[in-house]
This record gives sequence, structure tokens and C-alpha cells, in this order.
Amino acid sequence: MCGIVGYIGPKKVVPLILEGLKRLEYRGYDSAGIAVVGADGKMHIRRASGKLHNLEEVVAKSPIEGIYGIGHTRWATHGRPTEENAHPHRDCTGNLVVVHNGIIENYLELKEKLQAEGHKFVTETDTEVVAHLVEKNMPAGVPLEEAVRRSLKELRGIYALVFLSAKDPLKIVAARMGPPSVVGLGKDECFVASDIPALLQHTREIFFLADGDIAVLTAKGVRVMDHDGNPVTRPTQHVAWDPILAEKGGYKHFMQKEIFEQPRAVRDTLLGRISQDTGKIFLDEMQITEKDFRAFQNVRIVACGTSWHSALAGKFMIERLARLPVEVDYGSEFRYRDPILDSRTLTVCISQSGETADTIAAQREAKQKGSPTLAICNVMGSMITREAAGSILTHAGPEIGVASTKAFTAQLTALLLLAIHLGELRGALSDASAKLLLQEFTRIPQKMELILQKDETGLYESLARLFFRHTDFLYLGRGIHYPIALEGALKLKEISYIHAEGYPAGEMKHGPNALIDENLPVVILATRDDSDPASVTLYEKSVSNMQEVKARDGKVIAIVTAGDKLARAAADHLIELPSAPELLVPLLEIIPLQLLAYHIAVRRGCDVDQPRNLAKSVTVE
Repeated sequence: MCGIVGYIGPKKVVPLILEGLKRLEYRGYDSAGIAVVGADGKMHIRRASGKLHNLEEVVAKSPIEGIYGIGHTRWATHGRPTEENAHPHRDCTGNLVVVHNGIIENYLELKEKLQAEGHKFVTETDTEVVAHLVEKNMPAGVPLEEAVRRSLKELRGIYALVFLSAKDPLKIVAARMGPPSVVGLGKDECFVASDIPALLQHTREIFFLADGDIAVLTAKGVRVMDHDGNPVTRPTQHVAWDPILAEKGGYKHFMQKEIFEQPRAVRDTLLGRISQDTGKIFLDEMQITEKDFRAFQNVRIVACGTSWHSALAGKFMIERLARLPVEVDYGSEFRYRDPILDSRTLTVCISQSGETADTIAAQREAKQKGSPTLAICNVMGSMITREAAGSILTHAGPEIGVASTKAFTAQLTALLLLAIHLGELRGALSDASAKLLLQEFTRIPQKMELILQKDETGLYESLARLFFRHTDFLYLGRGIHYPIALEGALKLKEISYIHAEGYPAGEMKHGPNALIDENLPVVILATRDDSDPASVTLYEKSVSNMQEVKARDGKVIAIVTAGDKLARAAADHLIELPSAPELLVPLLEIIPLQLLAYHIAVRRGCDVDQPRNLAKSVTVE
């Protein structure tokens, strides 16, 4: 997620904004920028690609001063991470700037319309269209906030937006629809940011904007309106967190916070890597050439624990989209069986920390045998990335909870990007199919948010009350859903200490049916993609498994697609998910399983963030 900091007040603006951006560095970024309005009434902008210190160097060489301003750290969504594409973005006059966190879904049609009206675009981003749209809606005499309000009615997508205009001075305008925006209040000063840590050195009085809010910040205070211009009031809260609690963001546990950060983690892992216009994938940090990717004859994936489950899902993705055979190995077993590898095999090593000893050992074994290695990792500069010929970084941000959640969904995201990339380069995936899949991909974070909202209804707490005393669980899935069943079972056993087993649903008749009785809860993944005949077949067979369980008095918790009727009749408890393509739905399916495990563990009084006998990063074999 991008970092945003805005300030208006008596303090020195540039140092304050840069310091605030530093406190948001954990979010990751590929470029940064700052815009201030000076005492001369003019807009001054500095931007740089790369890390924040690059922007600091630019500002040191070419100083600016202002009486109010905004800053931004960016993960690219549209357009590569260059200085030109860095925020803030300007209108045609250069008097108006905007920073943005999110995605404008209809930017192409807006851009074409504005170009036809004479607007000149200079970047590849979706954000620039917002600046030009506000410019259009801000003829002489129209306040900035009114121009913003009119413009927002034409936007589709998600956004946290912050605006400055030299034509309407001494105010900052912020708007939210999706990504968080927090406003801070001080004595004769106001702040806006994308997260609380950016503000805590300056104020403890804050409030969050709600979806649809537009805030007008001046040195004297803040007023908030809705999309129709009606005034609204948001309650101020006093933040008394210590630094660790600030990291938790008000959640009871790090794991809970990280479950809810998954939409952001998926968005950030996608950012700058996809083109919805062409269907192409852009992978940086890659010494492996396109020619190399085309020449590979098979793929080997090595990982441990949760990462192994993502690898198993990745097998289905790569084989289906790229038509390459894939084998998945445990890192702990790989080098002890003298694997058959050569230069025609791509070895993909997955590790959240990048320091997993078993996986590093497997990586070195592969390299010794001549197989190029590609790392999927959440930590740039970690051992696994340093030793790889290429890396796909998962921009999940720091994951504190020992039981991995957002790192898993970010890994699934990276694997699907790799599968699409391989499919396109090898001619197994058409441009039209890739574009359609990527369009659906960009909708996944919003669908994840819809699933997370159900937690507020008490659904998972009520299930936890029913099942927290059970000693065994069974999780079933078919096809790509089987790895998700494995991961769901792992989450439950990790944090609640309940024995749980993931199993291929098709194997039930080959032994596990003997376990089923009235004391065994069975979680069955039975989603369906009606546009995919193979998905429908797997769904129908999974419903048959439900009926088998019910015939033996088992308790069925079914994860299904919204509107499902067939599974509803066979399940005791139903959790509905938004529809999604077969290869994308695992990103949605895992969230109810994480929430179920979390609430059961809380109900049992377990240490959710630091379960017994486990460590976050396994750095010894």
C-alpha cells in the first residue's frame, strides 16, 4: 500500500513530511515524491524513483520550502516505477497536484475523454487522470473541494486521494473510498496520512475518514462532507498506544491485523507488475531472460510449511496456464534424495523470510546441479533473494504473527503472476485470456474485503462457540482447493492446538471415511466457477462428499460460492464467498479458514501470535 502524508500548519513542512514517510516505509515502495505550496504561492515538486533516501538527496540538492504540502511513497499499479510516474501528479497547469493510494478502474475511458478535450498526459499512471478531471471541474471561482466532489462521482475504483491547489490556497482536500485515511488534529495544524504511525510524533488526536468522505483541512481545523456535499461528523479518538500497539493498529492480535491486511498485501504484490491494457506481466529483479523462460521444460518448487501449500497451489496454476510439468518438494527433504535437475529446470524457492534454512539448502542443491533458481520472498536482500537468479518480492509488509496469513496470499499472488508470465512467453496463454484473467485479478482484493466484513457480523465467533471444544477437524478440497484445505488445517493446529488434517476429498472412500462420526467437524471447500466446466465437475463431486459426511452424522461447514443451492441442502453451516475464476478463488477461500482458526484459538485462550514450540523464521535445519 502506498504511503501518504499531508500537513498544514506552522512547522517546517518538508522535514515533517519526509519523516512521516519514513514511518510508513514498512509498506514498501518503489518511488517517492513531495509537493508543497510556498510562501510565494507557487507549487514546488520533487520526486525520485527508488527508496526515500533518493528523494531526500534530490531535496538536499534542490531545496524547497512550503507552508503546507503532501508527500507520497508509491508501489506502482499503472506505469513502471520511474521518476516520471512517481506521485504527486499534476494537471495541465501545474497548479494542482494529487497523491493516490488505490486503483482507478475506469481511468482508460476517462483518459480518452479528457485527451479528446485537449488535456495532455505525461505519465503511464491511472492517478494522473484524477488531476486532469479535477482541473476540468474547477473553473474560476470553484473551490477545490467542490471540484473534487464533482470529480469523484465520475470515478470507479478504490482510492485514498489527497489534493493541493495553488489556485485555492491554504487548504488540503482528502477523499476516501477503500484504502484507509487518517486525519490528525493539533494546535493550529492538521495532518492526513494513510496510517497512524506517520502522525504519532505530532498528535494523538485522530479520526479515520469513512468511505465516501471528503475532508477539507486547514490550519484551523477540518470539516468533512459526503459525496453529495452534506456535512458529516467523525468522532475524534485519543491514541494512547505504545510503538508496538501502534503497529497492531488497534487489533487485538498481530494475526488478526494481518488477516485483515490481506487485500492490501495482494494489491501491493500486483502493483507495477501487470498491464490490464495488454495482459502482460512485468517481473523485475530478474536475471532469467524471456528466452530462458521459454526454454524451461519443467518447474520444481521447493518450500516449507505454509509456503509449501502455496507451492502446491502454484503447481495447478503453472500447469494449467503454462502447460509445464511441475513438481513440488519440501525443502527439508529435497537435497537428501539427490533430485534430478539440469539447466532446463526452473527451481522456484518460496520463503516468507528468505532465511529458511531448509529452503536455502534446497536452493543451493539446485544451483549446484545447474538449475536456475527464482525466489518468491517477502524480504528484499534476504539470503534466498541474494542467491537467486531472479526474485518476485511479495509486498505483504512485516508479518509478526507466527502463523502466516498475509504472506500466504501474497505468495499465491506471486505464483499466479509467474504462471501467467510463463504462459504468455510460451504461447500457452492468449493475450485475450491473460487480459481477462488480470481484470478479474484486480477485483480480488475488494472481494477479500467483502469476506472480511462478515467477521463483524459475528459469524466466525458463533462457529467458534460451537466447535472450540472439539479435538479433531477434517478439511477437504479437490484440485487447487486441496492445498487450501491443507493450509486451513495447518492454521487451526498451529494456533488452537486442535488436531486437524487436510485431505483430498476424492480420497475419502479410501480410508478417511472411517473417522467420521457426530464428533468430527468437516470443513469442505465447494466453490464453483460456472464458466469453467472442470470447476463445476469438482464442485458436484465435493457436494457428494458432503452428503457422504452427513450420512455418517458428521458436521459439515461448507465454503461455497454466493447463491449456491445444491451445497446448502447438505451443509450444517454455510460460508458464502463472492464468485471468482477457479485459479483465483483460493485467495478468497483461505480467509474464512483463517478467521475460523483465529476465533477458535481465541475462544480456547491460546497465545495466537506466538503459539507454543514455533518460531516465525526457521533458520536452522
